[in-house]
Amino acid sequence: MNLILFGPPAAGKGTQAKRLVEEKGMVQLSTGDMLRAAIASGSELGLKVKDVLARGDLVTDEIVIALIEDRLDEAEAAGGAIFDGFPRTVAQAEALDAMLAKRGKQIDAVVRLKVDDAALLERVAKRYAEQGRPDDNPESFVVRLEAYNHNTAPLLPYYEKQGKLTQADGMGSIESVAKAIDEALA
Repeated sequence: MNLILFGPPAAGKGTQAKRLVEEKGMVQLSTGDMLRAAIASGSELGLKVKDVLARGDLVTDEIVIALIEDRLDEAEAAGGAIFDGFPRTVAQAEALDAMLAKRGKQIDAVVRLKVDDAALLERVAKRYAEQGRPDDNPESFVVRLEAYNHNTAPLLPYYEKQGKLTQADGMGSIESVAKAIDEALA
């Protein structure tokens, strides 16, 4: 089972992915987590990513696709992946479809977490104050949210045409979102 959790930053994708990892043993492939790990490593890639994220920009497709491809064996061995924050563009979706097709796999379901942008900004400001994550800086978050809304909106019809897109109210409780995701996977 390969699942994409689709939604803007701070929509709750990570929370739901962690639940699915615990309950189903799937591997969460979170580009955000992978990028934060690269930053923490202090590597050349990490420093480059840190600068990009601090501006609120998105990292290049090439970097993100390479990070994902590097983890597909692990996900396949676990019985599937939860893609969290990837793909963000049609080009990334096409690259993911091609990577999976080479392995005889596909995306089985896409769940869009529908959320309110103003409520997300409040959520991020609170998380920034509590955790200090640089990518949660409210000013750069607004840029990330605009980029998400502009670049990622074309993915809705891409997955809808494939018959894989379902939606869940991302503003609901963690439990109600979990139930909607579980129904999409059934």
